[in-house]
Amino acid sequence: MSEIDPTDHALATIASILEDSEPSPTREVAQPATDEHPPTDAAADEHPVVDEQPLVPEPTDTEGYSKVGPGPMVAIRLKWTVHRGEDGQFYVHETIGEQSAPVISGPMTSEAAVRFVDEHEDEAHRRFEALRSEIAGRSSVAEFERKGEA
Repeated sequence: MSEIDPTDHALATIASILEDSEPSPTREVAQPATDEHPPTDAAADEHPVVDEQPLVPEPTDTEGYSKVGPGPMVAIRLKWTVHRGEDGQFYVHETIGEQSAPVISGPMTSEAAVRFVDEHEDEAHRRFEALRSEIAGRSSVAEFERKGEA
């Protein structure tokens, strides 16, 4: 007796769903011609044209631009967010964790604020990877020494 592969069952289920959801061919029903209703553009009435708009609006302003640094815990993760000041200039709020008071850098132009956020986030990722590599290296050396192979 052979075993049933769960993947086959899943694929069969998906195929049956797709078959059921395919549009069935529609039949056109002939309408009697009458003089009561003048001819109209039925296609325009059935399918109105709607302006296409993206689901998420395109960012038109630097206000709110944000990036989050790496790390295993939210409590120590860095976050940079751009805010517009009352003077029209931009300021970057840098926080550690969710409850810390921000360190504010600025004033600067919108381009400089975005560049500031990007550079600090890149630097945080670089330093995090270097630290992780160093920790991994130390743990492998410690394991090596523990086994008495040093």
